[in-house]
Amino acid sequence: MVRPGAESDSEAVIIRPVREEELLNIMAINRVCLPENYSYSFFYSTFKGNPESFLVAEVDSRIVGYVMCRIEWGGSKIDTLRLRKLGHIVSIAVLPEYRGRGIGKALMQEALNALKNVYGCDEAYLEVRVTNTTAINLYYSLGFKVAKVAKNYYIDGEDAYVMALKL
Repeated sequence: MVRPGAESDSEAVIIRPVREEELLNIMAINRVCLPENYSYSFFYSTFKGNPESFLVAEVDSRIVGYVMCRIEWGGSKIDTLRLRKLGHIVSIAVLPEYRGRGIGKALMQEALNALKNVYGCDEAYLEVRVTNTTAINLYYSLGFKVAKVAKNYYIDGEDAYVMALKL
């Protein structure tokens, strides 16, 4: 899918599924943008298991961001005591020089579309640092709500909001 860019046609953003040969590039973006880093085998297994919800954003043939999701069965984050097919948004990142252009939102919208329409998920959820107000505001704008606080979720001891959205 092509999303209009900020200034010109050369700034158009293409959102598409990642290709296996791009996983090392995704890992590099992850390391630049986030303190939580995953092994190649984690990226690979997520890609193999959920290829339609592991997406990249491309500008001028350069991958500038990604969103990585996986499908799970588990307890609803919204309706207590309900078993649901959940879309877990595991990681999203956009290179610093490309932020503020709507790329993260476009990635999230396409991922949510895939989770609902390709994989048949009932809900989507994610974890976000309680101090990451930019991301939290993005998730609120997409309709996510805070379902709970996960104490000491991150390796550095910071809490996370578990945010969820009914699809």
